[in-house]
This record gives sequence, C-alpha cells and structure tokens, in this order.
Amino acid sequence: MKLPIYTTEGTDSGNEAELAESIFSIEPNETVIYEDVRRYMANQRQGTHKTKERGEVRGGGRKAYRQKGTGQARRGSIRSPLLKGGGTVFGPKPRDYSFRMSKKSRQLARKSALSIKAGEEAIKIIDDFSFDEPKTRKVVDILKGLEVETKKVLLLTAETDKIIYKSARNIPNVKVLEANKPTTYQILDADVILIQDSAVDVLQGSIEPVEEVEA
Repeated sequence: MKLPIYTTEGTDSGNEAELAESIFSIEPNETVIYEDVRRYMANQRQGTHKTKERGEVRGGGRKAYRQKGTGQARRGSIRSPLLKGGGTVFGPKPRDYSFRMSKKSRQLARKSALSIKAGEEAIKIIDDFSFDEPKTRKVVDILKGLEVETKKVLLLTAETDKIIYKSARNIPNVKVLEANKPTTYQILDADVILIQDSAVDVLQGSIEPVEEVEA
C-alpha cells in the first residue's frame, strides 16, 4: 500500500511511501493484541505493595489481660487481625507481575495494531526534519499544518534525535520515539501516528527483519 508524504507545512509533497501490506494491511488478531497490551501494562507495575501480618506489627508480645475472669474474649495478642492496629490477613506482598510472550506473538500484535491504525487512516508519513536547537514552537507549527494539534500524536523518527525530543517533550499530547521502539499499547493509544519518511524502513525492519542473501 502507498501513502502520500506530507511536508512539514502540511501540504502533499507529491511523493509516496511504500508500506508493506504484510504489516499495515492484515486482519487484526484481537486476542494477541489484548495479551500484548496486558503484558505491557503488567510490566509497568512496580509490585512493591506490602501490608504487615500479625507477626510483623510492632507490639502485642505479651498477653493483654488474664485468660479468665474478665468477661471478655480470650485474647493472646493485641495485634490480632480482629483489632484496630492489628495485622492484616492475606494482605498483598511484593511480587513481579511481568510475563513474557513469544517474539512472533509480539510482532503479530504490532502488525495488528498498525493495520488497525492504517484502516482508520490514522497514519501519516512526513518528510524528514530536524532543528538546530530545541524549539517547541516549531513542532507545534508542524502539528497545526497537519491539523493534528488537538490529537494524541506518536512521532516516530529513524534514530535518536534529542533535539526533536526536547522540542516536543513539553507538549502534553505528543510522544517521540525511535521507529523500532513503539509497543502495541503505544500504537493503539495514539490518535495519529506521524512517521518520518526515513523511519518507515526502520519500523518495518524492526517487525519483519530483511534476511540477508549470501552471494
């Protein structure tokens, strides 16, 4: 499939970018998408939650009162889970929530996500650009030219460009990533995906590596 390449002013440059149909035009696999998004969100969890059980709460070492004759229930510790200030029963403990998926499944999920965005016409190819120094205003002007300034934008560059990153980091709805790094979640979370012309091959190569042919 082919998509027009836009200039930084938002006009059609007259050129077209060739996108692999095996990546941008497949039948989305919703099950794999769900699992990959769940994996991403699980991996973001710190898992440092912790409550104290009755044996970990300070105090309660001696018997609060004698066994018989008080008219109250028999109690061996004031840190019983039944009392205020006592321990917690079956409370959360530190754990690792992350889990793994096969490489093929992760690739299929990314292909499915990109195909969904392509079907929604939410992918735009833009001419390569860079700045001499970080300027947020220049990125805002580019977004306005493409009429996406009010949308959540994922901008993909061919390689690490700190100047573009610094220029866009103060814009709440814009995220800049190298083309080989976006996850399924980040692709689906964006309203519009802007891909620099030189980043198209990087993105496609990260999903479907080109096999080298021996001479």
